[in-house]
Amino acid sequence: MFKNLVRSLVVASFLVAGLAGAAVTDEDFVLSTTRNLLNLCTVSADDPRAKEAIQMCEGYMLGAYHFYLATNAGKDSMNLVCLPNPAPTRNEAAAMFVEWARANSQYMNEAPVETEFRFLSAKWPCKK
Repeated sequence: MFKNLVRSLVVASFLVAGLAGAAVTDEDFVLSTTRNLLNLCTVSADDPRAKEAIQMCEGYMLGAYHFYLATNAGKDSMNLVCLPNPAPTRNEAAAMFVEWARANSQYMNEAPVETEFRFLSAKWPCKK
């Protein structure tokens, strides 16, 4: 289920492309900050590096997902995210991430993986 959410975030973020308006830069591809990730995920279809930006966005987000799975595979794992049933659609999840990140601009200079999981755990926290 979490895998579907991450895929949803990635795919839908491509659908909201054009919201950022600025061309992606070489710095964006380094992915040092959440701002870089948002720039890649919301790249304009007219950007000459749109394909590469989307692929980088997808690879990064899927890498974060795989790391999350690997670190939460054991019986003593601590789940940060508990998705509802049914899970949001791809478009809904991506739109929520982009909207949340923009509304929480204090995280724009943080590592993108931290911001991704801040969003996920704030939106769908696990009940204790």
